[in-house]
Amino acid sequence: MNKDVGSIGIGAMIVFIAMVLVAGIAASVLIQTSTTLESQALSTGRETIHEVAGGISVFDVEGIVNTDMDGLAITVRARAGSPDIDLNETIIILSDGTTKVVLQYDYADANHFNDTVDADDGKVFGFLYTDLTNEEFGIMVLEDADGSCSQYSPVINAGDKVMLFVDAGTAFGAEIPERTDVFGFIYPEHGSPGVISFRTKNIE
Repeated sequence: MNKDVGSIGIGAMIVFIAMVLVAGIAASVLIQTSTTLESQALSTGRETIHEVAGGISVFDVEGIVNTDMDGLAITVRARAGSPDIDLNETIIILSDGTTKVVLQYDYADANHFNDTVDADDGKVFGFLYTDLTNEEFGIMVLEDADGSCSQYSPVINAGDKVMLFVDAGTAFGAEIPERTDVFGFIYPEHGSPGVISFRTKNIE
């Protein structure tokens, strides 16, 4: 009789220990899952902030006219709170309602970049737009206190301002006629795109 009682006691202890171990493992899994979910939530939150608060802001568009609109100079800056924006990874999409063009920056061509604004080669409409193909845009640096925007690594951040140049005549196959609505976007690698929207003027 006593042997049976002892066996039952040992069995109960084994079951109890097993229950404790299972509960401990379950608690460990819950803690790990909670930590993983918290980490993912923080990461998603940071990405969302970058996508919503970050990006490119367009605040001026100018054009040069030969017979019609031939060249465009689009002044942009990074949005407040935006992380660094690499213009190597940025594209411009433009449309005149008939033709859509996609443009990128070619860092290998020195004629597509200018960080010296002066009376000679710093003119707004110079070689920076006449040397461009129908797939490229050029960059002129206006403000860059930390020197982050260079020919091979054109990165803009808070406080920087640059002009992006487009040879409209080459990109669209012809100069943009007067009274034409032009619209498009400047898409950075991360963040909100800059919006381009204007109508070419009546040329008299």
